[in-house]
Amino acid sequence: MANVSGRDVSGRDGGGRLRRSTAIFSLWTGVSRILGLVREIVAAALFGTQGAINAFVIAFQVPNLLRSLVADSALSAAFVPVYTELQEKGRHRDAQRLVGAMVGLIGMGLGAITLVAIIAAPWFMPFFAPGLPDDLVDEAVRLSRLMFPIVVLLGLTGLAMAVLQAHGTFGPTAFVPVLWNGIIIASLAVVAPFLPDDQQITVYAVGILLGTVAQLLFLVPYVREIGRFRPALRLGPHVKRVVILMLPVTVGLGLINVNLSVDAIFATLVDDQAPRAIDAAFRLYLLPQGVFSVAVATVLFPTISRLAARDDVDGVRDTVAKGLRHIFFVLLPASALLMVLAEPIVRLVFQWGAFDAESTELTSEALLAFSLGLVFNGASLLIIRAFFSLQQPWRPTAVAALGVVLNVVLDALLYQPLGIAGIPLATSIVSLVTFLVLLWMLARELGGIEGEWVLDGFLRSFMASAAFALLAWSTWTVLDDALGRGLLGQVVAVGGGAAAGALAYIAAAQAFEMPELRSVARLRRPLR
Repeated sequence: MANVSGRDVSGRDGGGRLRRSTAIFSLWTGVSRILGLVREIVAAALFGTQGAINAFVIAFQVPNLLRSLVADSALSAAFVPVYTELQEKGRHRDAQRLVGAMVGLIGMGLGAITLVAIIAAPWFMPFFAPGLPDDLVDEAVRLSRLMFPIVVLLGLTGLAMAVLQAHGTFGPTAFVPVLWNGIIIASLAVVAPFLPDDQQITVYAVGILLGTVAQLLFLVPYVREIGRFRPALRLGPHVKRVVILMLPVTVGLGLINVNLSVDAIFATLVDDQAPRAIDAAFRLYLLPQGVFSVAVATVLFPTISRLAARDDVDGVRDTVAKGLRHIFFVLLPASALLMVLAEPIVRLVFQWGAFDAESTELTSEALLAFSLGLVFNGASLLIIRAFFSLQQPWRPTAVAALGVVLNVVLDALLYQPLGIAGIPLATSIVSLVTFLVLLWMLARELGGIEGEWVLDGFLRSFMASAAFALLAWSTWTVLDDALGRGLLGQVVAVGGGAAAGALAYIAAAQAFEMPELRSVARLRRPLR
């Protein structure tokens, strides 16, 4: 059967196209994550972990939370199954009308929400910063008002990305975060240093707004190549289906992001540097997840949606099982690396300018705790998308609600005895619990999910990751003692440790005859 872009998705080359799409998406996502890391390095050097940067972290998280509740991923997850089903049935005009109606709905609805948020910020923003001094709370209010317009902009961007991905076009959607990060880096590196210290944090907020505008403008020509989607304010049956689907998706994905806001609230009670230290650790934690697991979940989402639309339960089961094994294969060694080399990685990446040794110690504690749940959080992304493809979003929503409650309880229990590490440790425990519950629920829905094969993949990757951790730590220790803590010495020690660990992992994967190694090796072929 031909897909909506005219390319076969079911023939012998389907697996090859999927691998190439994943590779292209992973490539641009990887570049984006690297630039995101550069952005964080520049911000760390300018602001450290003290003062206004903590107000910025809170100010950015609130519109970002609002965005997650009503735009971006939630919108995409609700829109793609309905849009794909219309295309699969040959109802292309209805699909175009759906897009136009969603443009109108997003523009009006999210525009109104953004306006209300800007006006009401002085009343609700202090709730998110109970431990910050009054001057930083006021700064958080001011900065949030600058960034709230990203909500409506990201809503429209999310719709454009969903349309492109439903048509098998992944490159531009993976590139826009590269553009976003590039504009912010330019703002911080070129503009901010020439302004007074008290105005530099404003440049960060304005850079985020400008980058978000650029993302949307970049995608518009690609969407126009697919069709002319006229904005309209009509609530037809298909729009209502998207809205109905979006409600639980919104709650489900939004609740996941609520955990970050809960963590930030408790972080303000730990230490006045904790919000930024945890945020910096979270950026490193997201790097491997964003490079691969997000790519796998995003690329497989339209495929699973098509299989679900055809009632191909076996195809859904097989696709999800393979996706989980690939996520285990990549994220378990990444977790091992972040655990054993947390402090040297943070030191190498962030300890510049205002980011001092104390900041490194706080951030590495948080990173170690975050890394314990990396693989479970990454795998959950795929399972959640599978439920959305089956148009059963209330199930992961219920699990997400359980996760929020558990996260609040664990944050409250752990933040005092464990300090800054208690908050990300709570997040990791929640990631494990929600992953197990989601996997059990999906297995029941599909009549099994090749559980023994999935567990086999996890155990083999886990054992190979143990070899990774041992050789990476041993190599780093020897090189660190020999070369010292200069920049070149740190680069060689951390890089050498990671390379040695990777070689150990590949050797172990070959010894365990892991099929995922062959799949990754195929990606070395030229991408066309």
